[in-house]
Order: sequence, then structure tokens, then C-alpha cells
Amino acid sequence: MSDPLLSRVLYIDLSRKKFWVEDRKDLFEKYLGGTGVAVKLLEEEVSNKTDPLGPDNAIIFAVGPFTAMYPMASKTVALFKSPLTGNFGESHAGGRTAIAIRMAGYGAIVVKGASETPVYLAIHGDKVYFRDASALWGVRSTYTIGRVLREREPGSGLRTIIRIGRAGEKLVRYACAIAESYRHFGRLGLGAVMGSKKLKAIVISGRRRINVKDPHKYRQVYNEIFNKAVKSPAMRKYHDIGTPVNIRALNKIGALPTRNLKSTRFEYADNISGERIAELRLARRTACSHCPVACIHIAVIREQYPHEPYFYTTRYVSYDYEPIYALGSMLGIHDIDGLLRLLEAVEVQGLDAMSTGVILAWATEALEKKIISVNDTLVELKWGNWQNYIKAVKYIVEQPNEFYRTLALGVEEASKKYGGSEFALAFGGNEMPGYHAGAATHIGYLIGARHSHLDNAGYSYDQKLIGKEYPTPEKVIDDLVNEESWRQILSSLVVCFFARGIYKPELVAKALEPLGYNYTVEEIIDLGKKMYSEKYRLKIELGFDITKARIPERILETPTPHGHISREFIEKALKYFNEKINKMIKEYT
Repeated sequence: MSDPLLSRVLYIDLSRKKFWVEDRKDLFEKYLGGTGVAVKLLEEEVSNKTDPLGPDNAIIFAVGPFTAMYPMASKTVALFKSPLTGNFGESHAGGRTAIAIRMAGYGAIVVKGASETPVYLAIHGDKVYFRDASALWGVRSTYTIGRVLREREPGSGLRTIIRIGRAGEKLVRYACAIAESYRHFGRLGLGAVMGSKKLKAIVISGRRRINVKDPHKYRQVYNEIFNKAVKSPAMRKYHDIGTPVNIRALNKIGALPTRNLKSTRFEYADNISGERIAELRLARRTACSHCPVACIHIAVIREQYPHEPYFYTTRYVSYDYEPIYALGSMLGIHDIDGLLRLLEAVEVQGLDAMSTGVILAWATEALEKKIISVNDTLVELKWGNWQNYIKAVKYIVEQPNEFYRTLALGVEEASKKYGGSEFALAFGGNEMPGYHAGAATHIGYLIGARHSHLDNAGYSYDQKLIGKEYPTPEKVIDDLVNEESWRQILSSLVVCFFARGIYKPELVAKALEPLGYNYTVEEIIDLGKKMYSEKYRLKIELGFDITKARIPERILETPTPHGHISREFIEKALKYFNEKINKMIKEYT
């Protein structure tokens, strides 16, 4: 490891308003960085008795050896105990977060304790300031918080600004943390954890140089990765249309969850497709730091002033496939402007778009089935009525009655209280991502350490199998576990998963060498399995039990491109997984 500062961990105690730095070479030399190191740091801080919204919970931000060194190594990993699932929580964000942390001179930041009054952290190199955030607490919009902090703190052009909205302050269990206005630590409730600590925001900046062991070879590898990035058809897709290209593609094969997964084709899919939004509302593209792809797509919202025919407000909001699925097809919304305004409302409040959309879809169907009434929802929730969904988003945060206080806990808890668990689309307590492509998709949600489609790409696995013979449950598990094990390497380096087709094992080993690491391809792959086993061991210690996994009935009722999913198939897969993961934990930890 040629950069000694990568192993520096900044510890911050909000309760005592203290900070200190420790050299954790013991972890960075063994687990690279990112997720690999963060899992061990989190393990040191939390247990199965830790209250996710208590001061004993910790937030770990971590970067890796590829951060600031290679293209598309642009993510920061955040680990914490999730208030949504009560278990292991992991979320990734881009923007400037990773570069800022490494330029400040750290490989990881550990935030623990809780402030008695609202604060924000200003981390500028070796200096850490605990700033009073009382005036920012309760401010309506996350955009406003960002504008205020940009004016108050130095480091323009180099810094990251991570903040929460009213949802985090109100401890909505799926509140997110927003970075640079357009990127998010979206899933599993980091915003609520920050809110419980009275931590409104974190500003990080720094200026430093990073030396490499072999500059000549580094430049060769860098150019190889860069050329693959700018010439790859997959990367071109992310630049041109972005992930919303999936809307038409998934709708065509019958894998686009629609109206709470009552169907998998949306008759208005073209209206909200990535191509249509780009044609009518795309304002610009932007990129995370040190990424040549520029996959972030920003849409414009143009709204006329009342009684002023020639005057308009112009606002901007980012959009990706998952928010469009969750707030579009899942809610039957086909009006582009309505969809963008609903997405903006979610952003303003600081909510996870995926969880919000799935929860509102459940509430809409529950109202249809008269499980709940308008006395509960306060507005009529009806497919396509984006105006009322915007009102419901505000109610989730304001929590004016018992129904919305329950809705703020997630769809799993809401369905336990009111019924309708058969169409409550949550996996391990986390709301469903935007794919219904086959059995591997949902098995992937169930066994993934984060219960996310990005854990093991079960959705992609299913799409590649269309028209082919479907494998056995055991084969599915073996393949998904291998994929998730490899992704531990990518998230420890830390590489954007969009670049997984470029950062193959051979290239990773080659790219590590000029940075002072010596790994064979086999050693890298084996390290991924060890990291995966360590992560799952912690997950189990925190209380997760795959034998108690709830399989939503709706996923069995609605056909996929492979036909109906068999409960027996999923149960066989989960039984085999339970045996396999326990063997891996014994072997690797």
C-alpha cells in the first residue's frame, strides 16, 4: 500500500464533541478498504442489542485504494445498523463524497454518539468543527440546506456536502442522506440515523497528493481503464439515456412492476421512458468526481406563476430508473411533469424514492380493498393521481395521524398493523427494487446482505436466461453467491457497480499492482468470498435469520418473463443458501 494516509480512520463522538485519528493498517492491509474495512469497523461498534436510533449506533463512511486513482472508482460506502430492517445497513453514494474523504486524508470516518442539539460537522483536512445547526433544523427543503452550507463553508469545487431533510429529522425509517443535491445514500434509513444523532449535515474537504509505487505502470493501467470506459457500449448507454433506458426494455419483456405489481406491463410506459424524458425534459448531464461517463441525468421542471402568463419558475431534479419505477409505474403515474414534481417532493423531504413509492402503492391497494379508509390516508390515493401522492409524501413526514406514523416505519410494519401483507412488497424489511424478472430476482432480494438488487444482480441473471432452460435452485444460489462475493471486492476498492463489466478480476489485480498491492487473480476472488462471509456473519449476529424470510404472495401471483414463480423453488433455494452460507462462514471467518 503506497498511500499511508488511506489507513487513517477519523473517529467522531457527537456526544462528547471529540474527535481523534487512529491508524488501522490492520484492517486496510487485510480488507483493502470500502465495504471490507467498514464491516469490521461497524462490528466493533454495534451489536444485536444496539438501538438503530440510539446513540450507540455508528455510521461508517469508507473509501478504497482506487478512490481518486482510477476512473469510476467514485463511490463512498456507508454502513450502519438500519432503522428500517433492524439489521445490517449498507448504502453507497457518488458525487464528490469519495474524493473529498480521501483528499481530507482518511480511508474511513466513524461517527458515533448523539448530540443534544442540532449540529453539522465540518471536516477540513485535519480539522473537525462541530457547528451549530439549530437554524437549519426544520428547514423545509434539502436543496435550501445545500445552498446555505455552500455559502458558509470553504472548499468550493472540492468538498462534499451530505445532508438530511425533514424526513430524517422526523425519524422516518427510510429517510435518505443527500450528497451534492443529485446523489444519495438512499436505502435503509441513513437519514433517520443521522436525524437521531441530531446530525443535520457533514461537509468534507481537503487538498493532498497521492503517490503511487510505479507511476509508469499506473499510467498504462489508467489509460486502459479510461479507454474501456469511454468506448464501452454499456457506458455509452449510461451516458446517453441513463438507467431510465430500462423502462421500455423491462416493459417489453413483462418485467416492469406496475400498480403494486398487479401487472408487469404499463400501458403508458413510453410516456415516462428515459427516451421520452430526455427528449422533452432533459436539462443536462453531470458526473461523479473522476468519472468520464456522466450518467447523472437532470430534468427541468418549468412551472408558471399564478396569474402571470409570461413568468415561470425553473427547478431541477435528478432522475434514474428506480425512482421512475417506484414513483411512476408502481403508482400508475404517466404524466411526465406530475412524475417529476412527485420526485421533487420526495427529494425536498429527503426520502428514499424506492421505499416511498412501494409504500404508497401498498397504501393505494389497501384503500382499494377497504383495508384502510380515507379517514386514514386523509386524501384519496388513486393510481395516477400525482397531486394526492405529493400530499401523502408530506403526510409521511409530518405524521398527522396513527396511519402515517405507521407508514413512516415502512411497508412491513404497516402491513402487520393494518393487514395486506400478501401484497406488501418488502424483502428482509426493505421495500422492493424495480424488477420482476424471475425467481432469481426475488431470491436475490431475499438473500442479499442489503436485500437489494445491487447485491447479486438476480434481475440481470433472470434477463439473460429468457428463452433458455432455467437452472436448479442450487445453481441459482451458487451463481448469486459468487456474484455477491465478487461485488465485495468492487465495493471495497470502491468501484461503481455500473463499471463491473470493466473491472474484471484480471484488471483489478493489474490495477492494484502500481498502487503497492500484490494479489493474484485467485487471491482477489478468494478475498471477495472472505469479505462476503464476514459481512453475512455480522448480519446473522445482528439477528437475521433466512429461515424466517417472508415471501410476499404477490410475487407468486404475477407472472414474470419466465412464467409464474414457484414457492417451492424459492423455499428450496433458501434452504440451500442457509446451508451454504453457514459453511462459508465456518471456512472463511
